[in-house]
Amino acid sequence: IYHITLQEPDEFELEIAEELLRLESSSAEFKASLGDLYISAAKEVECGAGGKAIIVYVPYKLKKSFNAIQAKLVRELEKKFSGAHVLIIAQRTIMGKNFSRKQGSGSLRPRSRTLTAVQDAILEDIVFPTEIEAKRTRCKLDGSKTLKVYLNSKDQANVEPRIATYASVYQKLTNKQVQFMFN
Repeated sequence: IYHITLQEPDEFELEIAEELLRLESSSAEFKASLGDLYISAAKEVECGAGGKAIIVYVPYKLKKSFNAIQAKLVRELEKKFSGAHVLIIAQRTIMGKNFSRKQGSGSLRPRSRTLTAVQDAILEDIVFPTEIEAKRTRCKLDGSKTLKVYLNSKDQANVEPRIATYASVYQKLTNKQVQFMFN
């Protein structure tokens, strides 16, 4: 575990790291792929109806490597932590609107560091490996907004039980209401 803030990992993060180490040492399929990978943080989130979700944060540069083994890795972690869905999300940085004024160099803030771009990327990470077909924002008369996300229907059987977890985790991370549907 490498924390960005160089703080000590808590007990839950150590438990996740130990499980990853155990998987690397015991399984031949993970031995080659997990050797160079590490996580930056992990936390457990309460979802509706008494469910729990485990969010594993990985460095942005390692996200593609984790995506290659994500299906197997999530399956193994969910066996270990029974009753909890495991989500792997890349650790991203949000830069404020006044980023270029602080630096003095006149450089612009990268689009990938804006709040909107980071929240869209978090949504992509949450539903991976399912693809997002379309997104719509519904504005109600009382001023509340709901993001409707249409997922690819080929993965409906695998994703259907996890939809409530996805919505709850996205709500906790971004403070936005989201509703998942299938095309």
